[in-house]
Amino acid sequence: MKVVTQEMGSGRVLVRDTPPPGPSSGRLRVRSHASVISAGTETMLLHFGRSSLFDKVRSQPDRVKQVLAKAAADGIMPTVMAVQDKLSDAMSPGYCQAGVVLDTGGPAPFAPGDRVVTNGPHAEIVRVPHNLAARIPDGVDFETAAFTPLAAIALQGLRLARPTLGETVVVFGLGLVGQLAVQLVRAQGCRCIGIDTDADRVHLAEMSGAAGLVAGEEPIVDRVRELTGGVGADAVVMTLATDSDEPMHQAAQMSRKRGRIILVGVTGMNLRRADFYEKELTFQVSCSYGPGRYDPEYEEQGTDYPLPFVRWTERRNFEAVLAMMADGNLDVGGLVTHRFPVDEAPDAYDLLLSDQPSMGIVLTYPAAEAVSAPDSTISLRAPRPIPPGRAMAGVLGAGNFARRTMLPAMRAAGIEVRTIVSSGGLSATVEGDRFDADFASSDVEAVLDDPHIDLVFVLTRHDTHADLVVRALTAGKHVFVEKPLALTTSELHNVQAALDKSDRLLTVGFNRRFAPLATEFKKLVNGRAGPVALVMTVNAGHIDRDHWSHDAAKGGGRIVGEACHFIDLARFLVGAAIVDLEAQSAARPGGERLDDISHLILGFDDGSTAAIHYLANGSRRFPKERIEAFFDGKTVAIDNWRRLRTWGFGRRDRVFARRMDKGHEAELDAFVKAVRTGGPPPIPIDELIEVSRWSILAARLARDESRVGA
Repeated sequence: MKVVTQEMGSGRVLVRDTPPPGPSSGRLRVRSHASVISAGTETMLLHFGRSSLFDKVRSQPDRVKQVLAKAAADGIMPTVMAVQDKLSDAMSPGYCQAGVVLDTGGPAPFAPGDRVVTNGPHAEIVRVPHNLAARIPDGVDFETAAFTPLAAIALQGLRLARPTLGETVVVFGLGLVGQLAVQLVRAQGCRCIGIDTDADRVHLAEMSGAAGLVAGEEPIVDRVRELTGGVGADAVVMTLATDSDEPMHQAAQMSRKRGRIILVGVTGMNLRRADFYEKELTFQVSCSYGPGRYDPEYEEQGTDYPLPFVRWTERRNFEAVLAMMADGNLDVGGLVTHRFPVDEAPDAYDLLLSDQPSMGIVLTYPAAEAVSAPDSTISLRAPRPIPPGRAMAGVLGAGNFARRTMLPAMRAAGIEVRTIVSSGGLSATVEGDRFDADFASSDVEAVLDDPHIDLVFVLTRHDTHADLVVRALTAGKHVFVEKPLALTTSELHNVQAALDKSDRLLTVGFNRRFAPLATEFKKLVNGRAGPVALVMTVNAGHIDRDHWSHDAAKGGGRIVGEACHFIDLARFLVGAAIVDLEAQSAARPGGERLDDISHLILGFDDGSTAAIHYLANGSRRFPKERIEAFFDGKTVAIDNWRRLRTWGFGRRDRVFARRMDKGHEAELDAFVKAVRTGGPPPIPIDELIEVSRWSILAARLARDESRVGA
């Protein structure tokens, strides 16, 4: 299928052939008939992509601070590589799409064949949550319906402005959202004043019933006062995009006492206190389509807000817009200035940046009578001949970790990738092109059923790991799974049962035990006479609480998902079984325990101990990881995988310094060697199961604040 993509580093727009997104629970798959380019948002993305690196830096000062903090903690080269990788991202723009439902992903208020509007991107087939779609009424065509998300943005801004019959509302900025806002204001029985710097846009607003003012050609503040009999506007809805602070100052000046100002677009935010103080103005920022936006429970889980308590959610705003279109109270026909077939999307974006006037730019899609999605796997190049005995890899997952860490490490280790799978299809295509894969797919069976694939790399979200490991082992594949191996003890039992029936190798991405400095560290600790006390300080960094990694069902929490690395590293460095565990975590004043601010104390059967301080509340400028060992009057320390120091070894005290290396390449080398030689797995299976079991337990204890022993 065709997907419009934009490269963030260059701003180049391409139309790619990709697999369609795969079916997913709680999500519709919709075949597109029309989509509308959001001129404001998508023009900003184009300008950002096509700007110089200096201008990109200047436009995002907060990101600059993050980059500087990373450089201070991790070093210059890792930071440069991370920035370059981020700028190589390709994204699929757009959020105004209309088409026909292919499948619903389970129970839904829709059925295959329904005509719907969604916030999907510019692509032949999109996949969206149920709450981000609405049924198109009879009599509303696909092109008209595709304007719904833009109109919902305008509608939500007006809801916050609370206009009443007879009031005067200023719409400041007459792009697509502004033009739609003008019509919505008029539909509510209010007088409307439309302001823009473009006379043609002002004229278009006048055709919808607004009194038009051309900013820069007339004193707009004085004219608004004149048009309101000296009172001022009851509400000003800001639907423009500018860095200047002046429009906000003007909006305050043209408002009446106790007027309302609603920011829907983007403008400078250096507010003048006197403007708001003297008139007791109300100012509010509108969030996209309405209540539910960016709430994972609403958008991802499909949990609706009860109508008696939240009358207008984002989906109900969609439905309200569509009803107005059906009744003839919202007419978008006069806003369409250009139409392009999706294959010609780059020309449409060039138009956006040109001097040629444009307003509503519609992308059209090939008519398709098929009621199902096209094949889930596409060929990226002529498949390579595979000599007998040559191992080929299939990669499940093409997210940030796969792209930035594992796929480069696989290339360095000489692992040839045959197929990359991602649920959405696009990232599999992009990374497949970059890393010379033969195929891209949105179906895991493309890897599991391929007899030419011997190695399966599971790099997907945590809640899928155990199931995919079991399926891959059952399919006769060797498996590398990124941590964690499992989220629950029952999942761990399933993995163990699959291993018992399989002669294939399994390893988990506990890469730190393969790092060169960890290998040197272990050599120094191995000669000890007594127990060792390990202290591991992990400056993990803050992740918002609504991120999936904190969700026990999706990510398992950060102890299972990430601190397991350090439980495994402690197990490796000590070289003895874990027999005891104590967990203490911080808590909010209300009592909620924070497992990402935790102290884990491990006891080993040789009397050694390990204290793991996993902390998400530290400075980003502080190094991320420090590993210390105290034993026999000696001390060894690793500083952020860049330096190892020793004390107490006499003349042999020394410092090992090297580039940051957390062991990913060495880990893959060991795994591939074991596969090719039929040797034992690089990490003993009993240790994988042991570490996974204790990690799952540690996560529970961090929430319950208790201790257990073997």
